[in-house]
Amino acid sequence: MAFFKVNHRSTRSKARTGEITTHHGRIQTPAFVPVGTKATIKAIDPQFIKQLGIQLSFVNTYHLVTHPGADILEKAGGVHEYGKLNIPLMSDSGGFQVFSLAGTKRAKVRGDDQVGRFNTANTEPSLSVVTPVDSARKLNENEALVVKISEDGVTFRSFYDGSLIEFTPEKSMEYQQKIGADMMMAFDECTYYPATHDYALESMNRTHAWLLRCISKVRSEEWKNKQKYQQYLYGIIQGGTFEDLRTTSAKFIADKDVDGVAIGGVSVGEKKEEMRKQISWVAPYLPDHKPVHLLGVGQIDDVIELVHTGIDTFDCVEPTRVARMGKIYQWSLIEKGFETHNFSNDGIDVMKGKYKDDLSKLDEDCTCYVCVNFTKSYLHHLLKQRELLGYSLASYHNLLIMERLMTCLRVMINQDQI
Repeated sequence: MAFFKVNHRSTRSKARTGEITTHHGRIQTPAFVPVGTKATIKAIDPQFIKQLGIQLSFVNTYHLVTHPGADILEKAGGVHEYGKLNIPLMSDSGGFQVFSLAGTKRAKVRGDDQVGRFNTANTEPSLSVVTPVDSARKLNENEALVVKISEDGVTFRSFYDGSLIEFTPEKSMEYQQKIGADMMMAFDECTYYPATHDYALESMNRTHAWLLRCISKVRSEEWKNKQKYQQYLYGIIQGGTFEDLRTTSAKFIADKDVDGVAIGGVSVGEKKEEMRKQISWVAPYLPDHKPVHLLGVGQIDDVIELVHTGIDTFDCVEPTRVARMGKIYQWSLIEKGFETHNFSNDGIDVMKGKYKDDLSKLDEDCTCYVCVNFTKSYLHHLLKQRELLGYSLASYHNLLIMERLMTCLRVMINQDQI
């Protein structure tokens, strides 16, 4: 059976519905992909994943390699078995985290919200040895994590124990094979923001060269002999904020022997207008017969806007991250957005004092477990007191609303409404 098929193309835009078929299940597209960075969707018990309607999740190769380690995941039978994530999974290549940490000190990356955050200083990563590459040792608090960046790949120290880890295109593929995700991202350099045209060009060329090595690895007989089931490779479009580079990269990636195409580097510091403009540049060159994934974008207004350009899947931490901060999506506000074409207001901040004694439903237009059983006051109380249940309930609701939105979008596309 084909990996991807288009079921319907809208007559009003490039929006389309389709189906992705993997060893671990099928995904109806367009689909939102909650991020399960460390083999867990934050605050969500795996038994609730299918109940929420989540079709696909996104795991992080960099973090899983640093802990618990790719070999442990392989022994466990892969990340699906290890984390009881019984749905199809995507894995990134590790490129975003490695390059975002190129100038980052260990003291700044201990918390989950800091790891992988881009350094937006206008300084170009150095393709040179930064610190001696000798052996595993305890890290100094002020020591850079990345010790060497070269055309071959990257060597860095684990922020857990200081051990050396090497990422090359081939290594990234090997790690992802051991992790066992159904869809893998090619190893790329996610260009820092704002980069110069010269550096963005150099970075794009490096990403393209690395893609060819990834393709060679996963098409080899050695790879085929090791794989337990089909894993699909996505090439990643890069090019920074420059139209000529973005279109060049889109043409290059779409023409190569990849199973899917991903758009990368559009969520590392740009404003919404810049991000959407970059996607509009590559939209004409996106393949008709392959799934298209947008990396790191998941705000509701962006998802609604960008399905028009032919994006099939979106991954982002947004719904669960804002849930932990007290933002609770409201279906009535999303529906109002469709009427007014303004999606800037899609939720309430339940942390505000006015909700302390508000005993109304969390969302009047939702019948999920959370909304049927708990009030705004209770969520306010839990989150103010930093009770873990609050993070779980808020995340559950927000993810369910995202799935409800994607179902709605698929219906609207099939009816040529968008």
